[in-house]
Amino acid sequence: MLNSMGQRLLPALAILTLLWLAVFGPGLFHPALFDDADAAHAEAGREILVRHDWVTLHENGIRYLEKAPLPYWGMALGFKLFGVAAWSARLFLHLSVLLLAFLVYQFGRRFLTAQAGFWAGVVLLTSCGPYEFTRVLIPDMTIGLWIGLSLYFFMEGWQSGKPSLLACWGMAAAIGLNVLTKSLIGVVFPCAIIVVFLLIVGDLRHLLKMRLVSSTIIFLVVAAPWHILAALQIPPAGQAKGFLWFYFVNEQFLRYLGKRYPADYGTVPFWLFQGLLLLWLLPWSVFLPQALARIRLRLARVEGVRLSPEAVLLLLLCWAAFILLFFSFSTRQEYYLAPALPALALLLGHWLSLESQAQIGSPIARAGRISSVVLMVVGVLIAGITGALAIMFHTPAKGVELSDLLNKNPDAYVLSLGHFLDLTGKAMSMFRGPLIGTCVAFLFGTVLNWYFRRRGKTRVANWALVAMMVLFIECVHAALSVFYPLLGSQPLAAAILREYQPGEVIVSDGEYSLTSSINFYTGVQESILNGRVNGLWYGSLFPDAPTIFLDDAQFAALWASTKRVYLVSPSDERHSYLAKLGPVFEVAHAGGKFVFTNRPPALLQTNQH
Repeated sequence: MLNSMGQRLLPALAILTLLWLAVFGPGLFHPALFDDADAAHAEAGREILVRHDWVTLHENGIRYLEKAPLPYWGMALGFKLFGVAAWSARLFLHLSVLLLAFLVYQFGRRFLTAQAGFWAGVVLLTSCGPYEFTRVLIPDMTIGLWIGLSLYFFMEGWQSGKPSLLACWGMAAAIGLNVLTKSLIGVVFPCAIIVVFLLIVGDLRHLLKMRLVSSTIIFLVVAAPWHILAALQIPPAGQAKGFLWFYFVNEQFLRYLGKRYPADYGTVPFWLFQGLLLLWLLPWSVFLPQALARIRLRLARVEGVRLSPEAVLLLLLCWAAFILLFFSFSTRQEYYLAPALPALALLLGHWLSLESQAQIGSPIARAGRISSVVLMVVGVLIAGITGALAIMFHTPAKGVELSDLLNKNPDAYVLSLGHFLDLTGKAMSMFRGPLIGTCVAFLFGTVLNWYFRRRGKTRVANWALVAMMVLFIECVHAALSVFYPLLGSQPLAAAILREYQPGEVIVSDGEYSLTSSINFYTGVQESILNGRVNGLWYGSLFPDAPTIFLDDAQFAALWASTKRVYLVSPSDERHSYLAKLGPVFEVAHAGGKFVFTNRPPALLQTNQH
């Protein structure tokens, strides 16, 4: 079985599907949606159905013009088929990861070897990065799917010497879908990768064979209609310059230059951005030097290399390197590297397949053993640290919440992993189970990997790493559930819904991103106190935007009115402020966030009677 891994199509796809279910399946259903981009993007998908408007995206009833529509169409379709829920919001993104694993397998199977494709799919599904980049509803893994599909069609045509209509039009359609997923980089990335590759191999004339006129028509048929409809539906109005300026100039060019307004994002330092690749590909990144060493930058004449693995490896290098370099000169977020991961997974899959066939004592086998020693050292170190943290800190007293044990680093929250910088030693006591599981996973996984590689059983060693990562990712998933009250507000939304009556007002204390999951889980439009900034700012400039933005005077009048008002605030210090405006009652609190109201909750009224 191990010797024929990947040779048979259906068993290979079945194994990849089972791995996908093990790694990504639990994340479909829990934890609940986070605040900020996660629930806000899900709300945009929900409002497509509520408004029956598939052209103009809305969040909290305000035009949301930052993003391309395809991911939100996918969420809306999930809601339409299965109802509005966290798992149906995530379904499109998670299925795109499964399709990407299938594509990576087929890419390797078609242009390298079946084993290379199979191990590439395994690497993709069991690395840290793809799991991390699907915890929030962002489309960057889906971008990798469309880039991979477009390059698959390109390579199919390039190897034949005269591309078929299917190859050219398939590539054009995939690029069009990429534009509908991530706007201009959807066309820049695959086209630039192809041009750089052809330039290196000395075959730029191949561009003339790619049926550019008909391919361009196919691309426009896929990508142009939504852009045209959006431009017509959202012309300049009032202080808003319209769709075209904001979507292309502000969100594409100015964002790349770091001059986009509003600047609601941070940037990862250059060397950290580069080095995070090792984390996103962990544990397989330990084999990355050997995989990269197989690439030859100078090839023989084109006709002699069209069908060679060396040309395929060079294309994969161009794929990963261009994305890495492109974002090295712009604002950078951790997840910007996601579209490069499929290429690196294929390079790693190719090397793993070669190692699995190498004789004991050969240079390839020795290189694998050296890497296994390095990984074992790292694994034992991780096991030691996590084990020590699990032992050192005792379970906190009853009633103590995780939020009580954390530091606060609000300046870091613009980064996707910023909240994890809040963790303290005492806070680690809330994660004893995940810490013990991580200790066990890395200790046994890396030691067994070294042991089996030392004995020449590289496939068994790889499966030890797979088992390690499945257990580790389950531990991370359990830790996220513990961390959830700080990252999301679903419990607060549930508490509000127990009291809420039509016509009552929910107010976010600060910008919408702080409480976006309240909006999603209640289905009620929020008013915003002193938060006309960032994601909803531009949409609020249109003359017909709903008047949901409140200043202090407007909020004070609302709180003193006869209408029930709920204020969702990140601080209990608001209690004393609200007490000066009128009666104040606490409805619920969780994760350091509070819900206050100006009328006694029903439960409190019942107890008083």
